[in-house]
Amino acid sequence: MIPKLFQLGPIPVYSYGLMLGICFIVASWLLQREFKRKKLDEGAAVNITFIALVGGVAGSKLLYVIEEWRSFSAMSWGQIFSTDGLFSPAGLTFYGGLILATALVYFYTRAKKIPFLRVCDAAAPSLAIGYGIARVGCHLSGDGDYGLPVSEFMSWVPWGTDYSNGTLPPSIAFRGSEIAAKFGGVVPDNTHCHPTPMYEFIIGGLLFWLLWRKRSVFKGDGKLFGLYLMLSGAARLLVEFIRLNPRFFLGLSEAQIISVVLIGLGAYLYLRTPTTFAPESAKVTGKPVKKTAKI
Repeated sequence: MIPKLFQLGPIPVYSYGLMLGICFIVASWLLQREFKRKKLDEGAAVNITFIALVGGVAGSKLLYVIEEWRSFSAMSWGQIFSTDGLFSPAGLTFYGGLILATALVYFYTRAKKIPFLRVCDAAAPSLAIGYGIARVGCHLSGDGDYGLPVSEFMSWVPWGTDYSNGTLPPSIAFRGSEIAAKFGGVVPDNTHCHPTPMYEFIIGGLLFWLLWRKRSVFKGDGKLFGLYLMLSGAARLLVEFIRLNPRFFLGLSEAQIISVVLIGLGAYLYLRTPTTFAPESAKVTGKPVKKTAKI
């Protein structure tokens, strides 16, 4: 793992920060393309991307603080605002970011009188590929988002990854867990684990490919975003089974419970309007057609 890529004079360049920057650039470019295709204000696309980025980082940290409230409540103010607290490279919880960013974008679109669900549809492909790119940053930094040791699940896979050089190596990530007990109390840092961030990168790429193909096919605001919520929620629900996260209800982690809620919300958005599709000519040209077929 390479948490720190290189040094530009006094400025260190970290792998996660670099991938987050690439994520912002790619998402902004894709969103502007979709705004143009949907005849929405392209300038608003840049503002929405920036609002989503700020809200995403703030929301992810906020949920992390809620999850680790006992630890934060025992810290001094100096520790809270240090690299061991809020400015730690760890503690970016995706769903916290998604929820706050979505709320902020909603209020922005209302103020600008832009159809919110249409914006969500335009953003769906960007969310899919952006999430995947950010997960590459998690993988390179080794921030604890990786999965169980391969010896505990699917031991036959050849791609178990050594995260000993990460910001949160296995000896710390699995401390006090049942997994650590199986290793005699401490999981060795060179233990090969499932590279779940890379699994999610592949899933994000496939989801982007599907949404990008379907973006000019579905009619009805919210349908494409609903599909994104269902598929991304299902993917996260499954990936969490090979991560070591506390189980809160019915053997499910916090992320899995949120995933179930998002799958339900996505199903509602997807089914609230009849599914229609355009002929092949409309998919290529993007020009409106008079006839659609209901399925």
